[in-house]
Amino acid sequence: MQIRISLPQQTLELHDERGALLRRYPVSTAKNGAGEQTGSFCTPRGRHIIRAKVGAGATANAVFVRRRPTGEVWSPQLAEQFPGRDWILTRILWLSGREPGRNRLGEVDTMRRYIYLHGSPDTVQMGTPGSIGCVRMRNSDIIELFNLVPVFVPVDIVEFGVEAGDWTELEAAAREVREAVFVAEQKVPRQIELDEHDAASRHVVARDGDGSAIGTGRLLPDGHIGRMAVLADWRGKGVGRALLERLLEEARQCNHSPLALHAQTQASGFYRRFGFVEEGPEFMEAGIPHRTMVRAG
Repeated sequence: MQIRISLPQQTLELHDERGALLRRYPVSTAKNGAGEQTGSFCTPRGRHIIRAKVGAGATANAVFVRRRPTGEVWSPQLAEQFPGRDWILTRILWLSGREPGRNRLGEVDTMRRYIYLHGSPDTVQMGTPGSIGCVRMRNSDIIELFNLVPVFVPVDIVEFGVEAGDWTELEAAAREVREAVFVAEQKVPRQIELDEHDAASRHVVARDGDGSAIGTGRLLPDGHIGRMAVLADWRGKGVGRALLERLLEEARQCNHSPLALHAQTQASGFYRRFGFVEEGPEFMEAGIPHRTMVRAG
């Protein structure tokens, strides 16, 4: 399992080990935006794990202070008595950073900053930033997530989001990324990079916090995945994984099985992690070594 929290989209996604989407929830991260410094009241970015689970069996709306139940149950009347309180309710998933110097140790330590995924009053708006650093969730959602995940599940907090659509919706963004990666960087001839399959395919585009396209991919009507590309500055930050997971979601919705793709040979290990296996010998495509890979089920 793996959790991804998108700061631009204000969503939390839970995926299984093969990349299938299990749950998607709206959340509310820090009103102050992203940041790791102690005292910033920002939501930390990067790779984390769930270090501890607190509150198993507690009633919905149970109030926690310093991870201990107070015996109170949140209500509008209680909220009126304590108007300035930051309400931590129902369940707590306590995060710990995995990147020393970025979100672990010293003045940037996520765990020592007490950053949680936690339940919130029903009056709290989800889908928009509003917390003082933690990730707020609806009480029913945090209970469900708490029951689904064990400790040490990876949690990536990212500064991009992924959307899906058809060619008329996403052509400009997808073209921009593909031009930069395939044509300019990999020297693929422009006349073969765009083809007749684009108009009939489902496309995914990753965008940064400013809305600029940073990655793309497509799903053909016959279940082939292709044109996976991520801008150089965003590689190694989970964008490719997020794009592929969204394509797997689109494929499931369209009942595509099995799935196939032509992977650049140097990237075949990436696709293996999602259940794709090589079939047949290596071949050249646009002057680049490739392998056919297939995923059943």
